[in-house]
Amino acid sequence: MATGDAQGTGADLGLHPVNEAVPEGIDVPRVTEWLEREIDGVARPFRFDLIAGGHSNLTFSVTDAAGRRIVLRRPPISHVLSTAHDMGREHRIISALRDTPVPVAEALGFCEDASVNGAPFYVMDFVEGHILRDSRSTELILSEDLRRSAGNDLVDVLVAIHTVNVDDVGLGDLGRREAYVARQLKRWNSQFQQSQAQESEGGFGRPAPLVSEVYDTLVERMPPQQTSAIVHGDYRLDNTMIGDDGRVRAVLDWELCTLGEPLADLGTLHMYWSDRDETANLSVVPTTALPGFPTRRDLVERYGSASGRDVSDLPYYVAFAHWRLACIIEGVYVRYAAGAMGGDPSAAAGFADMVIHQSEQARQVLTALS
Repeated sequence: MATGDAQGTGADLGLHPVNEAVPEGIDVPRVTEWLEREIDGVARPFRFDLIAGGHSNLTFSVTDAAGRRIVLRRPPISHVLSTAHDMGREHRIISALRDTPVPVAEALGFCEDASVNGAPFYVMDFVEGHILRDSRSTELILSEDLRRSAGNDLVDVLVAIHTVNVDDVGLGDLGRREAYVARQLKRWNSQFQQSQAQESEGGFGRPAPLVSEVYDTLVERMPPQQTSAIVHGDYRLDNTMIGDDGRVRAVLDWELCTLGEPLADLGTLHMYWSDRDETANLSVVPTTALPGFPTRRDLVERYGSASGRDVSDLPYYVAFAHWRLACIIEGVYVRYAAGAMGGDPSAAAGFADMVIHQSEQARQVLTALS
């Protein structure tokens, strides 16, 4: 993963030295004992460094006494939804995909016992590469030719995900195969309504009728599902590890993975992708707008050609991706407005604006389909 070398000596018991900060979310003594017992070839002391946190699962780099690095994933410290952050599910998915053409980190172990670290967690091998989160670092990492390779390989890997025979790899019961969009619309609309109710109870509610308006339109215009495949659920450039050669080394963050309509993944990728002609008035150039990266049209054409699927309904799934993101951000707004995330609750206003912006984006796409 894209971090610097995680060095450190530790103490005799495998703890961090007193001048080293132990990341929140790691019970060092108990996790140390579990790692030595369950993971072959590692030895204390271990150093734990937070790679990624925030509203989603926490990811830690773990470095052992010999300098070997592995990765530990666990749910957030608080504000965990009962149906989210299923560590066993993520571990199962990457284990099942290990011997397929889909590049994933090797799953090393799963701990279901919450008494070890406060919540279930799993461990996977460390993959060397880069997470391309911003244009400045991406310019230094990849040449223009390699950026095009990265964009093309991103599509090819998505096709590989959607080509996996779920029964052959033991994922046939990962979720219902039919009515994917109907199930997703119901789920996320319910989440949005719950957020609105929490806002009303907390006295910081504000109306967002556009979200419900777009929901009604999505229900009315729902296209028939073409087929069923593994759906990653959040497929985008910065949810992959890219090698120095511009190839995808590993697909990350399988938290929302299920079975359903594969065009939903293409719609999500399309939503997050920025073309060069859209950046004239932006102070920060999005990563995919750098010279060399394929355009959205290039991505869609490559996917359609490689998969053999009809992509004519893609705009609907782009609109759906925008609307779903609005519903997700609404939940973030609630947590900030309620002060659950710490800091100044007034920062929530920015999230409230993002909810409306994403809903407007969805409506524009749907209007163009009229």
